[in-house]
Amino acid sequence: MLFRRRNKPTNIERLRVAVWPRHSWSRSTRYFGKRVLRLTATPHAIALGFAAGAFASFTPLVGFHFLLAFIIAYIIRGNLIASALGTSVGNPLTFPFIWASTFKIGQWILQSEAAPVAHDIHKEFAKRLLDNSLDVLLPMFKPMFVGAVPLGLVTGAICYVIVYKSVEVYQNRRKASLARKRTPFPVPHPVELEEIDK
Repeated sequence: MLFRRRNKPTNIERLRVAVWPRHSWSRSTRYFGKRVLRLTATPHAIALGFAAGAFASFTPLVGFHFLLAFIIAYIIRGNLIASALGTSVGNPLTFPFIWASTFKIGQWILQSEAAPVAHDIHKEFAKRLLDNSLDVLLPMFKPMFVGAVPLGLVTGAICYVIVYKSVEVYQNRRKASLARKRTPFPVPHPVELEEIDK
C-alpha cells in the first residue's frame, strides 16, 4: 500500500511515539497549528471546537478526552475536528501541572479538611491500588473534577481568543491570495485610462 512503512514499528516504538513525538515538540506544535488553521469552517466554530478540546483535557478522565471534547463541541456547535486537536493541550508535558493544579484548586474550592494532601495520596496509591483502588482514587478525583471546571473554562476562553484571531487572519490572507491569483493582470483605474487616452 502507498505510504505504508517498510519496517513495521514495534509496540514499544508505538508507545514511545504516543508519549513523546518522533521529531520534536516544536515541530509537532507547528503541525497541529497548521492543521487548525487549515480547517474549513468559520473562525468561531473552529475556536469553539478547540476551546472544547482544551476544556476536556483538564478533566481527569484520561482516555475519554476525545469523546468528552466531541460531546461538548457538538452541544456548543463547535468544529469536531478542532475539538480533537484541542485535546493536545493535555499532553505528557502538561498533564503533571494540570493534575496538580486542578487538585489544589479543587481542594481550595471544596475547603475540605478531610481531603488527603498530595504526599499522602502517593503513599496510599502505591500501597492500596490493587486492594481498594476506588477508596484511593475517589478522594483524589472529586477535587480534580471540581478544580477542572474553572481552570478548563479559563484555558478554553484563552484558546478561543487565540485560535479565533489566528484563523481569521489566516483565512483573510488566503482569500486575498486567491483573489490575486484569479486576476493575473491588474485592472487599471478609470483615471489611469483617461490619462492613457490623452
